[in-house]
Amino acid sequence: MSNKATAPLIPKLRFPEFRGTEPWRPISLREASTPVTERVGERKLTPVSISAGIGFVPQSEKFGRDISGNQYQLYTLVRDGDFVYNKGNSLKFPEGCVYLLQGWGQVAAPNVFICFRLKAGYSNGFFQNCFESNAHGKQLKKHITSGARSNGLLNISKEAYFGVAIPTPNSAEQEKIADCLSSLDELIAAQARKVDALKTHKKGLMQQLFPREGETQPRLRFPEFCNAGAWRKVVAGKIFSNRVERGEASLLIYSVTMTDGMVPRASLDRRIDDIAKSTANKKIHKGDIAYNMMRMWQGALGVAPEDCMVSPAYIVLKPKAANTFFFSFLLKLPQMLQVLTGRSRGLTEDRLRLYYDDFAKIPLLCPSLDEQNRIADFLSSLDSLIAIQAKELEELRVHKKGLMLQLFPSTEAIRA
Repeated sequence: MSNKATAPLIPKLRFPEFRGTEPWRPISLREASTPVTERVGERKLTPVSISAGIGFVPQSEKFGRDISGNQYQLYTLVRDGDFVYNKGNSLKFPEGCVYLLQGWGQVAAPNVFICFRLKAGYSNGFFQNCFESNAHGKQLKKHITSGARSNGLLNISKEAYFGVAIPTPNSAEQEKIADCLSSLDELIAAQARKVDALKTHKKGLMQQLFPREGETQPRLRFPEFCNAGAWRKVVAGKIFSNRVERGEASLLIYSVTMTDGMVPRASLDRRIDDIAKSTANKKIHKGDIAYNMMRMWQGALGVAPEDCMVSPAYIVLKPKAANTFFFSFLLKLPQMLQVLTGRSRGLTEDRLRLYYDDFAKIPLLCPSLDEQNRIADFLSSLDSLIAIQAKELEELRVHKKGLMLQLFPSTEAIRA
């Protein structure tokens, strides 16, 4: 990789004290870092892997077990402050991801990963953000001579990797950018903790607002229902009928997700293609529940926010006299998912199907419609609060991404 550029490397946005100073220089990783090759040997360290978008993860957590086996002693000893490049491709990082080890002390990394340590004068925080923006991937793309090998790793050599050039300012400007983005990262992390805390709070409330297994009354009830007595056990077929109506070309097509309920299909081309085949789709009315009979045992269901269409692989539940939002919460309880799994047909998990006839026979614990409405309104308002906080989190992430586009010059000017 040459250090020449076709145009000066100057970011669109610079801190006042660096305006008018010298352009950034493309610095190769070979020049800026030292390879880390020390073997673990007899040391007892945590074997780790790297997940794109997450970073370092213990192998026992990612794979359910330690997969190092006889290769453990050949693993690379990585210390806090070292970088590790995983050349496995992913949607977020098609040319592989790079992460900085922080707060782990020492770990054992597979020797197929490329490990390195920056030299004096180069900021870990600055380079970490460069890797987060995939500055390496844009250059490595041209070195990939074939797809992933049988072990899932891209065919990228160490020589090609260390030839990657990162546009770099002087050390003072590196630190200024790193500090700025670090403070934004702390704000993002705090917002993420707030979202997680709300989700945990909701999960805890649901355990109190619905009867536990073997019980007929919840531990926590709204004051007006404290003396209402036990919930009634009613088979699902008396609460919901199976709605079977043909789709209409004028209606949007929705999909059921595991976490977000029903969402419209995002691709316009996909939607046009689906509309052309709309006679095969099912119509679902606002307030109906749709569930994916292949994934119901995992909680793939949602309430229709409008009249729309869904895949013929879905079951559409028409309420008779029930609050569908209440039942959408109830059917996602862990104890209910176990029941739904038990009523599903199939030899293996990936072939399980929950047909309406089987669903209709499942007994469900039901309070009065008034109490259903009260619980549903309360949990829906909590969902709305979570959605607002999650949106703020996403806006912060988008803000950071936009800021990085301004703080870093384009790497397109760098020539091989």
